[in-house]
Parts: sequence; C-alpha cells; structure tokens
Amino acid sequence: MFSDAAAVTAILGMSAVTLLTRYTGYWLVGRFAVRGRLAAALEAMPGAMLISIIAPTLFLTGPAEAVAGIVTGLLSWRWGMLPAIVGGVASVVVLRMLL
Repeated sequence: MFSDAAAVTAILGMSAVTLLTRYTGYWLVGRFAVRGRLAAALEAMPGAMLISIIAPTLFLTGPAEAVAGIVTGLLSWRWGMLPAIVGGVASVVVLRMLL
C-alpha cells in the first residue's frame, strides 16, 4: 500500500505521539479533582480548538467560504449538527458556482 518506508515510519510515529498525549491527558486529569475554573476550561476546549482550526480557512480563502461558515453557524445554532453540515456544504457549493 505504501511504497516509501519513511512515510510509514512517519505515520506510525505520529500515531504513537497522538495516542501518548491523549492517554497521558486522561491519566493526568483522572488524578486530580476537576471542578470550578478548570472544569469550565476543559469543557470549552473542544469548541475553541475547532474554531481555531476553522476560522483561518473561512476568512482567508474567499467570500464563498466566509458566507458558508456564517450559514453553517446559524444553522447549527438553530437546528443542530446535521442540517448545519448539509446546509454548509450546499451553501459553499452554490456560492462557489455563483461567485
């Protein structure tokens, strides 16, 4: 499947580091009482990480992606995740054809 040993080694290495950081985090959090500000920060982290990944793409690629991001956000706020995904994909496709 892979023709390059360096690519396989890199993939295996990245997988190992990902698993190590994930399990170390679970182990570390399990050793302490999580309440108050720490609990609030840990609960907000997935959303903040997602926004930090998506926002540059939305606002640096073009107007179609920016408008589709706003449409997706509004749909997810009002109707949930599945309509947001479908509406976001549909809006970026239509806007790319029009713009």
